[in-house]
Amino acid sequence: MNKLLTIAIPTYNRAELLDKQLAWLAQAIKNFESQCEIIVSDNCSKDDTPNVIKKWQPIFSNTEFQLKKNSENIGAVRNIASCIKAAKGKFVWVISDDDKIFNNTISYIVNNLIENPDLGLIILNFSKSDAKTGEVFEPRCFDIENDELSTNGKILFERCAEQSIGGVGLTTALVYRTDLAQRAIDNWSSGLNNMAVQIYWTGFCAYHASVKVTKDNYLECVAGTHYFMQIPKLLVTLEYADIPEVLLRLRKIGYSNNFSRKMVLGCLFKFNWRVLLGAFRRWPLIAIEAMMRYIRYLFDSLFTSYVVNQMEDKKS
Repeated sequence: MNKLLTIAIPTYNRAELLDKQLAWLAQAIKNFESQCEIIVSDNCSKDDTPNVIKKWQPIFSNTEFQLKKNSENIGAVRNIASCIKAAKGKFVWVISDDDKIFNNTISYIVNNLIENPDLGLIILNFSKSDAKTGEVFEPRCFDIENDELSTNGKILFERCAEQSIGGVGLTTALVYRTDLAQRAIDNWSSGLNNMAVQIYWTGFCAYHASVKVTKDNYLECVAGTHYFMQIPKLLVTLEYADIPEVLLRLRKIGYSNNFSRKMVLGCLFKFNWRVLLGAFRRWPLIAIEAMMRYIRYLFDSLFTSYVVNQMEDKKS
């Protein structure tokens, strides 16, 4: 790994958005070209994406530029994972083609990685805006007073996850140490079938190394443009089945039963019953499967916590 940072962009049939993101990157990467590697992973797009890449590739002549084109659409999660697996930098930052990233973000990341080479993870704070109106409806995802750097990454991850479970899974907000992220993918290979698996990758990196979370925002997440938001039936599975599965999976790497139980129960109280009832009407099989999975995960978390507490009581 001869580069400090790999910046990877997975994309599919969004040539216009990719064009804008590469225009941003061409400006933001100035003075850091030699320290970075760029990967664009085209998920077998059928639109003008190849021409957009061809247009911009010569402009990044001072930066190692890797073009990947999948022979078929392998899905968004697998495309993100393939970027991480292909990364040659010590750290990898996968960015969505639709998030608005601020001009100082690359300089912040690079400088922090130089100052803190043992980091396993940077979590960038971000705002959320509505894709239709452009209005910012969430000024900051994580409510912290100052940048926080902790050698106990597990504790800091848990705090962030309790504030926003989606925030620790937002692709563009996460900078991983490459070897840890690659281990996380291999450690739960079937997790590539789970839309929330990136929460697991984040938790894995946090458990094994130090973590930094920023007070200031370094990007704006445009809500409504991500692929699962555009297909409502995917959202039902994501919120009511995939996220709880990830929360239980985190126990296998050392997160506590109490943390997983608390978070899985939290999913119950955060249910959008209107959306769920609508899903039962429109996609009954998908909704039923999601709820059956959730009930199974809920029982698992409660039963495991009960058993652990009983064992601890006997020891005492």
